[in-house]
Amino acid sequence: MTGPASVAPTPAAIPRSAFDWKPFGLLLALVAAALPAVGSASSWLTLTFAGLAMGLIIFVIASGLTLVFGLMDVLNFGHGLFIAIGAFVATSVMGGMAVYADQGVLQTLLAIFAAMLVAMAVAGAIGWAFERVIVRPVYGLHLKQILITMGGMIVGEELIKVVWGPLQIALPMPAPLRGAFYIGDAALEKYRIVAALVGLAIFALLAWTLARTKVGLLIRAGVQDREMVESLGYRIRRLFIGVFVAGSGLAGLGGVMWGLYQQAVVPQIGAQVNVLIFIVIIIGGLGSTLGCFIGALLVGLVANYTGFLVPKVALFSNIALMVAILLWRPQGLYPVTNR
Repeated sequence: MTGPASVAPTPAAIPRSAFDWKPFGLLLALVAAALPAVGSASSWLTLTFAGLAMGLIIFVIASGLTLVFGLMDVLNFGHGLFIAIGAFVATSVMGGMAVYADQGVLQTLLAIFAAMLVAMAVAGAIGWAFERVIVRPVYGLHLKQILITMGGMIVGEELIKVVWGPLQIALPMPAPLRGAFYIGDAALEKYRIVAALVGLAIFALLAWTLARTKVGLLIRAGVQDREMVESLGYRIRRLFIGVFVAGSGLAGLGGVMWGLYQQAVVPQIGAQVNVLIFIVIIIGGLGSTLGCFIGALLVGLVANYTGFLVPKVALFSNIALMVAILLWRPQGLYPVTNR
């Protein structure tokens, strides 16, 4: 007679680390502290919404560099080239689709989204060539990456001048997106609403892809231990090329949004925001999509609040914000290495 079968002990569940809400608390504290400083509730609401929308545009621009810089360890100082390409492609596409004729809101939005898709495709294709010709020979060599990618951006800007000319090109806001909706005395600009929705959609898509899909799992695993993932039969090089192309495409999308925000484009439009982009990803933590998102919102809000309250401080508010964040958290708000 045999004894009762032994039951294998159930393995203990791996404890999950608690989510860090402090950066969100900082964001809410900034918004709350601005209300008594501004004084007027309507002005505060206008500034807050404008700052959030600006932050979401910056997030779209910076998200591509977050992927490339944080996940691939590539210091791509030529990221501004893809921003400029996206902006100039938008001028051609929107000009050819009669966006500025008397059209309805739906037709205008479709034309703008078409310009965004074409800009992403062109910027992604140029990003593919940029990675193969310029970036691939200098993987792992940070100093050479800085020099060669900056050189690539300079050459790219000159080629833009060849195609579109050296002068500023107007990218006016289509008529259906001009003006604002009013809540009492607070004004919510129509274009900023559209830009905010696009930014939120990009953030949700990136967060879902990196956290919930097999592609995202392979990207994160390849960053941690590339040799191990390759030994399992996955081609990490091709995957990283895809990441670079996706990052370039997002930069092109950001260029369209930034060009419409500025209502004009110049060949140096990408170089003008390069420093701002690096500030955002350093604040957020290298490779962190959530950190980039919170960092961009903080930058947008601080720029709008200081521009209204102390205009002279607005000139260096982004640098001051980065210094303050790094004194608090030297690795950024959500460093990937701590996950």
